[in-house]
Amino acid sequence: MMRLDRRSVMKLGAAAAAAGAAGLGPAEAQEKDVIRIGIAAGKPRHSDPNLTTQGSDNWATEQIYEQLVRPEDGTFALKPEEYLPTLATKWEVSEDAKVWRFKLREGVQFHKGYGEMTSDDVVYSYERAKKTGTNTTILANVESIAADGPYQVTIRLKSPDANFLGTTVFFNNTSIVSRKAAEKMGEAFATDAVGTGPYELVKFDPNGGVYLKRHDGYWGPKAKIANVECLYIADTTARTLALLSGKIDMMEAVRAPGWVQSMLQRDPTLKMDMTAPGSFNTLHVNLTRPPFDKLKVRQALIHAIDRKAVAEALAPMGGVLANLQPANFPGGFTAEQLPEELRYPYDPKKAKALLAEAGFPNGISFTALCSKREDYASTMLIVQEQLRLAGFNMDLKIGDHTAYHADNRSDKNTLAMHSSSYPPIPTQLYFQQLAAASEVKSDGNGGGNYSHYGVVMPGIDGLLDKALAATSFKEYDALCRQIELQVLRDLPLIGLSTLSFTVARRANVELGYPVKGGYARWRFHRATKTA
Repeated sequence: MMRLDRRSVMKLGAAAAAAGAAGLGPAEAQEKDVIRIGIAAGKPRHSDPNLTTQGSDNWATEQIYEQLVRPEDGTFALKPEEYLPTLATKWEVSEDAKVWRFKLREGVQFHKGYGEMTSDDVVYSYERAKKTGTNTTILANVESIAADGPYQVTIRLKSPDANFLGTTVFFNNTSIVSRKAAEKMGEAFATDAVGTGPYELVKFDPNGGVYLKRHDGYWGPKAKIANVECLYIADTTARTLALLSGKIDMMEAVRAPGWVQSMLQRDPTLKMDMTAPGSFNTLHVNLTRPPFDKLKVRQALIHAIDRKAVAEALAPMGGVLANLQPANFPGGFTAEQLPEELRYPYDPKKAKALLAEAGFPNGISFTALCSKREDYASTMLIVQEQLRLAGFNMDLKIGDHTAYHADNRSDKNTLAMHSSSYPPIPTQLYFQQLAAASEVKSDGNGGGNYSHYGVVMPGIDGLLDKALAATSFKEYDALCRQIELQVLRDLPLIGLSTLSFTVARRANVELGYPVKGGYARWRFHRATKTA
């Protein structure tokens, strides 16, 4: 097993540079039967999928655990019919979308000799996630789950959910765990995982990484590479040197302008795997901070931001948003599909005119907070310059990332950029960033609705309730599109761009499938590697 720290990697970088000067290639001593990924975090926290709060930990849980259904590798399922049988082989839903029955796959074996997965494990996993864990709200709509024999479960919902496979079933917290292992291990289960996935946990090193080996009892095709090592290397330079020298096979990228191009200049053979859309970068307009309570000022604001230029500055990772959802997601629009008055093309002259109409012919000045993390700072510095040309003088205070989010959560910001990844379930974003119930509070106990939309002015809560109660996907999609249009009329939240989650990969590793979308992690069971 390999363990890397900054000092060892820096020494490695110097050696690699010397080797390069001598005409030697990168390190050739990599083992063909191990994949090493450099994780952009200091240390692992959990391997229990019901507890992970650090996204990087999910690289390991993605290999270890499975859910009842999954989308095809490297994608999101955009519609319910796109989910594939996984631990369930088939399922059915009642007409009112409140009762879901799943037939389980027989013969699925848990890791480490914990026996066959049955309906008892599925019931236990869902009840455990519903009671404890990091996303109990996701399970709040589950009224009950019951076993109908050893290989069938029935899940009853409090309210209809036509998107139940996407909102709940394919979710980290509803990964299926072994009841026997979890009850036997107790708290130790947090770092001693037992799932059904193509890889099983060998070692959880709290100071360095998570080490996995192939699950030889896997129900599907066995993983082609025997071992996976998730190595935590928070330092960007150290992680980059480790990749370029061949000490690791892939690394979580730095999502900043020019990073991909600079890496390809150093090694043109590198491959870049990117999800689309990746993160949704949004800009909350605090409606309690004059003059942003005036609609004309918000209209001026959106006309002053060249969203296409923002996306292009982040190329090839950046993508354009016509509003909040990407065009291929439920509820999404292209700019051309929007009513002309809601397209808000970049037009600084019109922005100045709108400011004047709102009573600010000489422009306005205000302060906004920003994280120093590369993707936040680079985006907001571009926006700052664009706004200046239209008469918005934004004094940008750039600081620590954690403190930035704490300040946002305490209602201390005026224009708050937010970046989150979402599946093609639009109501998740609407609830978290726009619902009155998610309004930010000055004591920090509120939610992520930093604009106070739906509280200081009518919002989209009525439409959101209808969307959440939709009994068909068609109805759900139509209601989400109504929400998108309402947000464009009111402008409490602006979609700035999307930003692909990216991994740089050495050319001798093939994943076995293209990465097109999905969460910020993907499976390695189909990967191959040459010397």
